[in-house]
Amino acid sequence: MQLLGYRFIIIFMLLLPAFSNAQELIEKIPPPYIKTVQLVSGKQDSYVPLFQLGEKIFFSFDDLRGEMANYAYRIEHCDYNWKTSNLSTSEFLDGFQEDRFRNYENAFNTFQNYTHYSLVIPNRNMRIKLTGNYLISVIDDDGNTVFSKRFIVYKPMVTVETTVHRSRDIAYIDQKHDIEFTIHTGRLNLRDPAREINVAVLKNFDWNTLKVQIPPKYISGQKLMYNYLSGISFWAGNEFLYFDTKDIRNATNNISKTRLGDIFNTFLYIDQARYNRAYSFNPDINGYFVVRTLNSDDTALEADYSLVHFKLETDQHFGNRNVYVYGAFNDWKLTPENQLHLNEKTGLYEAAIPFKQGFYNYTYVTATPDLKIDEREIQGSYYQTENRYYVIVYYKQFGDRYTQVIGVGTANSRENLEN
Repeated sequence: MQLLGYRFIIIFMLLLPAFSNAQELIEKIPPPYIKTVQLVSGKQDSYVPLFQLGEKIFFSFDDLRGEMANYAYRIEHCDYNWKTSNLSTSEFLDGFQEDRFRNYENAFNTFQNYTHYSLVIPNRNMRIKLTGNYLISVIDDDGNTVFSKRFIVYKPMVTVETTVHRSRDIAYIDQKHDIEFTIHTGRLNLRDPAREINVAVLKNFDWNTLKVQIPPKYISGQKLMYNYLSGISFWAGNEFLYFDTKDIRNATNNISKTRLGDIFNTFLYIDQARYNRAYSFNPDINGYFVVRTLNSDDTALEADYSLVHFKLETDQHFGNRNVYVYGAFNDWKLTPENQLHLNEKTGLYEAAIPFKQGFYNYTYVTATPDLKIDEREIQGSYYQTENRYYVIVYYKQFGDRYTQVIGVGTANSRENLEN
């Protein structure tokens, strides 16, 4: 018995560092000189960092310093709560955990200098073997993390039937969406479904909308039903605004004028606050963007940058809350660069941000000093708004060493509410 006790202590001490070293991996915001970060699949009209296991992952960004820095990238596997998993590199990757960027070139025929970096996973030095939450980080020559970005890899082992409804709370029936879904587990052998299955729900794949720790309301045979739960209710928000700079020299829809200084300047028409207006349908791509130009087929290297000037007119007073231009163009982050400031002379909230040529969605939000976002204070919230909702299904049995992602459900609010 004493020998068994010693063995238990030794095993516990060997395992202890693995448990204690797990840490939450929070995305690091890119510095101002890093722009147009994209992490997408090769599918048409695919904008979100969600990939089926084995699918190609395209990662790219621009460095506006144009110095051809020697960057590397690192892949880390995370658990359901975005903490580092206890897996060794060889368990979730074939190849190296860290490798350098081999594909990078300077832009040409542009007023704005930049270096474009790109890679595709899998490649000859790296292949992802397991599903789960992942973090990709860009590392400089000194080993410092320049920025990082989250993505999810899944393998469809269950089906997720997902629908969107107007809020069942009469107080919010015109402002909120309720998400309901049923997970059909099929042949998956679940011993304790309520503990082994976890879910995450997002609106438009904006991490700031992430809802987790949602238990099923009913379990019936091979079905886990998440119905009539207040925990999966979202403000519907409003349709995104847009601009298109594919023809960077000329004013087009929503662009009042262009001017050439050191680089191009794009002046948008003044946006009006919409919180007190009737809903108006405006087709969008749910906050995302597409890099494109009329002047070249090689948008990666020949699309130019312009300084886009935003102006917002509102009679609102925001107190200690700040106003931001918001969207996937900077991964839904709140930074000093995309904050608008009140121009005392014009009475408008203004900001100027560099964008690569393309079609962009954006909106305006307010945020408290601790960065709690209110998307409806300026733009309002209307149940008719078209959003796409994502349900991510995680699976971990007792004794498993990592959390799998075994299913994804999606639903479009306009399609659901019109049927």
